Amino acid sequence: MAVQIREITRTARLSELLERLGSIPAERVLLDPPLGTATEADLLRPDSGRKQCELVDGVIVEKAMGWYQSVLAALLIQLLGDYLQEHNLGVVAGPDGAIRLSPGLVREPDVAFVSWERLPGGPQAADPIPTLAPDLAVEILSKSNTTAEMRRKVTEYFAAGTRLVWILDPAPRTVQVYRNPIESTLLSEGDFLTAEDILPGFRLQVREWIERAEPPTPPPSQASGTLQ
Repeated sequence: MAVQIREITRTARLSELLERLGSIPAERVLLDPPLGTATEADLLRPDSGRKQCELVDGVIVEKAMGWYQSVLAALLIQLLGDYLQEHNLGVVAGPDGAIRLSPGLVREPDVAFVSWERLPGGPQAADPIPTLAPDLAVEILSKSNTTAEMRRKVTEYFAAGTRLVWILDPAPRTVQVYRNPIESTLLSEGDFLTAEDILPGFRLQVREWIERAEPPTPPPSQASGTLQ
């Protein structure tokens, strides 16, 4: 961590810093505290007035998440929660559930499933920012997310011990499924999300997940004949 922070503070150009962070937009990088000096305490400050943020190499980075992405995350949490009511395998957390993947690296997956084996004391016994890797980490893309940023996140999740990563892109209705940091499978809206080794029996069609966030289609008119 110290080496990474020194590299950040020696960065001569903002473009170099943004590239390190995954070529993210500059407006997502907070300058208070100064670059390379931020700690977990800064994330937890009650007077910060910040949106959801992550800590990356001593830099506070705002999460890219809008209202629609939040709705999609809430829907998946609901569906996983229903499953876990019948299969008491662990807990599911939302996009404000910060986790320490490694020293100096705090991420907030949009949805995270953590098995009881990884959280033996339960969530009530965990630190405000626990050190753990979710069994399943889910990220929902927003406009300011970049390919490089998501590639970095996937690598970080698996390095910490995550077993499965889903990345939903709502616009084309696709989900990139990673079971390791290198290879992935692209699912389209007609395909089903499964996680047999983590959530046995759980099955969700990509289309069903997304369409739950859309208004119902009005029924066809019952009128017949021609208006006079």
